[in-house]
Amino acid sequence: MTDQAPAPYAGPQRVLSGVQPSGDLHLGNYLGALAKFARIQHEAPTFIFVADLHAITVWQEPSKLKQQVREIAAAYLATGLDPKVASIFAQSAVPEHAELAWVFNCVARLGWLDRMTQFKEKSGKHKERASVGLYTYPVLQAADILIYKATHVPVGEDQKQHLELTRDIAQKFNNDFAAPGFFPLPEPLTQGPGARVMSLRDGSAKMSKSDPSDYSRINLTDDADAIAQKVKKARTDPEPLPETMEGLEGRPEAKNLVGIYAALSGKTDAEVLAEFAGQGFGAFKPKLADLAVSVMAPIGGEMRRLLADPGEIDRVLAEGAGRAREIAAPVMAEVRRLVGFWAG
Repeated sequence: MTDQAPAPYAGPQRVLSGVQPSGDLHLGNYLGALAKFARIQHEAPTFIFVADLHAITVWQEPSKLKQQVREIAAAYLATGLDPKVASIFAQSAVPEHAELAWVFNCVARLGWLDRMTQFKEKSGKHKERASVGLYTYPVLQAADILIYKATHVPVGEDQKQHLELTRDIAQKFNNDFAAPGFFPLPEPLTQGPGARVMSLRDGSAKMSKSDPSDYSRINLTDDADAIAQKVKKARTDPEPLPETMEGLEGRPEAKNLVGIYAALSGKTDAEVLAEFAGQGFGAFKPKLADLAVSVMAPIGGEMRRLLADPGEIDRVLAEGAGRAREIAAPVMAEVRRLVGFWAG
């Protein structure tokens, strides 16, 4: 890397993000990502994709993958993304993602990828058996972002390191190919609470679709009865809710439920405590259940309606892919020219 200050990017602002089609989405995905997508789509041109190329870094059943893509697209639509405003598409439908990723594989340095902590976490003790794709997928993430010259990316804490890698790749490409300011150095976009929702059965573990207990999470497709039942069965402690945030220290389940209430209601944790201070969970849980049902049950109903009409979902995905390629194809053509590839 050079110490030369990067030339400023002068192009339009764009926002990009995506979700892998690898299982049921839940409340944590909604509060941490989907609700934010719906808000930001009106602030700048927005590209939201279903990351099916990323999904196959681990084995996916081919007969199920297409339906899982539709399920994520249905979740996007049910949680407020407007396909006339945001481009919604499957990653694999825009081949420029993969083509740019190969160029970036040749720009990125091995030492940069060796520092990526997520590969170590996901591969565990048997990294030699992990796919090469699992090791290099942060480079594909960089291509996902930069093929649209996206300037802002909604990220959680676990993805900030990958966004830094994207910035490094963009700067090195611009320097290596004498194209100052060609790619932007994208900035993280963080908005509002609810980025980290914990399990309803264990307040120290993140809510996860891989948890064997369905009572650990509220799925986006759950109906009102299931949502209410899961909130009422959520693990708590015997103490009443405190008046201050300090009083939640050492009480992970209580802190999680207060945080969920805050995120669903648009309030701060402190405002929730001010409202319920001194009350036990016998009083708090029914209020939380009513709130969760009012917000989440309509989403589940809309998802079920959409999934009953896969042709409509496919139409949205096809139109979104077409709009995405209108941006991606010229960028890739310019990359080919800069790199020196034969053009005929």
